[in-house]
Amino acid sequence: MDELQKSDRRILTDISPRAWEHPADRAALNALRKLPGFDLALRKVFGLFGERQLRLAFQANAVRVSERQYADLHEQLLRVCRTLDVDTPPELYVSQTPVVNAGALGMNDPFIVLNSSILEVLAPDEVETIIGHEVGHIVSGHVLYRTLLVLLLRLSLFRYPIAGLVARPVLYALLEWYRKSELSSDRAGLLAVQDPDASMRGLMHLAGGSRGRTLDLDAFLEQSEAYRSEGGLLDSVYKVLNILGATHPFAVVRVAELREWIDSGAYERILSDDYPHRDEADERAYRDDLAEAMTGYRESARDFMDQVDAAVDTVRSRFMDAWRGEPPTDGS
Repeated sequence: MDELQKSDRRILTDISPRAWEHPADRAALNALRKLPGFDLALRKVFGLFGERQLRLAFQANAVRVSERQYADLHEQLLRVCRTLDVDTPPELYVSQTPVVNAGALGMNDPFIVLNSSILEVLAPDEVETIIGHEVGHIVSGHVLYRTLLVLLLRLSLFRYPIAGLVARPVLYALLEWYRKSELSSDRAGLLAVQDPDASMRGLMHLAGGSRGRTLDLDAFLEQSEAYRSEGGLLDSVYKVLNILGATHPFAVVRVAELREWIDSGAYERILSDDYPHRDEADERAYRDDLAEAMTGYRESARDFMDQVDAAVDTVRSRFMDAWRGEPPTDGS
């Protein structure tokens, strides 16, 4: 992205995070917040681990970005916050790790951590979309719940595995919200940089980028479309099962979701100053978000169960054909 494009970036004055939030993300998070005492209980649990301890760990074993350290990242952070109209930029750290990833952590005072490898694999404009993505998590109020979910997963998997079995349905529900929150913040990252190609290239490089290698975005978009549209009935079942325990949607799905959001016209409307503001009452009721999210889940669940039924019939047919010594009847 050249300097002219950066200077032409539209400042989204007083934009509400509702502008970029996925309805399923918003509905699930509102449902959690409406539980009496839920936030207070989570904060008490988090207090057992200590936000101060978490912050000190990164202060001791990571580099804090500033005008003097990673000055280019510091400028990118300021530019992202200026575009999304965030008054106080969060602290930003770079941590030495080979995993190409980033995250926002904390409770009362969230901060962002970029893994050092992300700076090696992603181009500068792609890194800026990741910073915008993490700022989006903070502005949307995701960080408390995401941090606690990570702690829950670690406790259930490593310290108390039996308790983890009991809590697995809850964890799966929280993971489903977590994945939807990623789709919301992908949109925030796009709005922060206002370059769709940079946003999608960043997701492509998160999926399988390598230092010194050139990837083709059009080829990745074709791969994304193929993943969503091709494959048999059993493939559809496998896709759902594969994602159940994951914290992030697959990169090909994230790219497709971002393209659908752009194609819906929502992105251009926001750039034309048609978006909800923070000081406006939320005219969209929580029940509307819930209804939209539930409709999507209901249709997905119905499609999934239809696919499972059809897949079972296919397997049964194959088994009977094999038993009779006949070739498969489904052409595969």
